[in-house]
Amino acid sequence: MRDKSTGYRIFSVINVGFMLCVLFICLYPFIYMLAISLSSARAVINGWVSFVPVEFTLDSYKMIISHTQFRIGYTNTIIYTIGGTLIALTLMCLMAYPLSKTFLRGRGILMKLVIFSMFFAGGMIPNLMLVIWLKLNNTIWAMLLPFAISQFNLIILINFFRSLPDSIEEAAVIDGMGYFGILAKIVVPLSMPAIATIALYTAVFFWNDWFYSLIYMNSNERYSVMVYLRNIVSGQSMAGAAAGTGSSERTTVYATLRATSIILTSLPIIILYPFLQRFFVKGLTVGSVKG
Repeated sequence: MRDKSTGYRIFSVINVGFMLCVLFICLYPFIYMLAISLSSARAVINGWVSFVPVEFTLDSYKMIISHTQFRIGYTNTIIYTIGGTLIALTLMCLMAYPLSKTFLRGRGILMKLVIFSMFFAGGMIPNLMLVIWLKLNNTIWAMLLPFAISQFNLIILINFFRSLPDSIEEAAVIDGMGYFGILAKIVVPLSMPAIATIALYTAVFFWNDWFYSLIYMNSNERYSVMVYLRNIVSGQSMAGAAAGTGSSERTTVYATLRATSIILTSLPIIILYPFLQRFFVKGLTVGSVKG
């Protein structure tokens, strides 16, 4: 193998340095929030916190976790995320598989409707009126059913299904297997990269959502944890957490609570991503062009 040129080495050093700078810019806010959440109020007041916790304490975590509304919201978010992701994957697989077949009658019309609905939606008010008319508001189904199918994710899944060799399905048909059996036992296992990618997209959407939870639900027992985080950031929750303290110290308590809430609500997705990352690039690229 030829030695790499000096220009290539210089480019590699610059490229690595640039990517490290980007990584630092992306990680710094999270590291800073983590340091604040683990530091004492006195350290935050005096501005001693930067990258590492100062006067390590878990008081803010104990305060947040002990709050009833946080536990209810966290439980609701877990239910919405797991249930919504499972429903979305099931319905999109059932819809994408037949649409991946060129011999399906009316496939062109259905694909045009999918693409049309991706660019032209009804809007927030009609969707809210539809949810109310169906009596889904303030129920778990208001968070699960309206977002069951994403057109963008559906197109990714269709293209991935189309990239699978036809000979595999033809052999299964010869062996007497039906289309549902082929989908469940052959297509889905072979399409795990695409399905894992879509699962990550869908789970992140359900986990991060606060707006639809706020407008579709009218009870604190149904709100997601992101609504709780919104109220913390805006100062509407934990109003009595700093009672009896000075204004600057009260502000610091709110700062540590906000940082702690951000860490606790972001941590599950950060933990989940490394397990799905190996599927991520492959799921986006394989099947984009049928060869």
